[in-house]
Amino acid sequence: MTRHPLLDITPVTPETATAPVAAILENTQSKLGFIPNMYGYMGALPGVLEGYMAAYASFRNDAGFTPPEQETVFLSVSAVNGCTYCTAAHSMIADKISKLPAADLAALRDGTPLPDAKLNALATFTRSMVKKRGMPDKPEVDTFLAAGFTPKHVLGIVQAIACKTYSNFVNHLAATEVDAAFAGYKVA
Repeated sequence: MTRHPLLDITPVTPETATAPVAAILENTQSKLGFIPNMYGYMGALPGVLEGYMAAYASFRNDAGFTPPEQETVFLSVSAVNGCTYCTAAHSMIADKISKLPAADLAALRDGTPLPDAKLNALATFTRSMVKKRGMPDKPEVDTFLAAGFTPKHVLGIVQAIACKTYSNFVNHLAATEVDAAFAGYKVA
């Protein structure tokens, strides 16, 4: 699906960004070897990129999910929000870094049930949280907890939704081009 920019946002670079954003961009460049396109757009308002980075790091480090579970959450949020950029990026991360099983990744990308029952419960609950704007039904919460998750995980999903809201919405407005590193996972 081709998107067209809805807003004229000039992406920042390490040379044009505020000092805190420049530091984030330079750190990212040194770690990844490139700066994801969406970072330049989010950095146009420093608090957006800084908020994203803080929420992202805390979700990764503190929410209690395994790497495959983390990607299940991020991909579920991005799919519901229709963010093709984040779907491509997190598909690559899921495949190459987090080692999410291929059948589960394909199901997440297709919006179908996941073969892994626990990951399916996670994807189902995450999608419901996004679609219902954080107001799932009590049976949905109970089913999620019965699948082996905790109240901390529910809060982690809230955090991931906040994180992905930053990136998904900015990507929609800017029509962010998928980086070469994620191109093999582009959504048709």
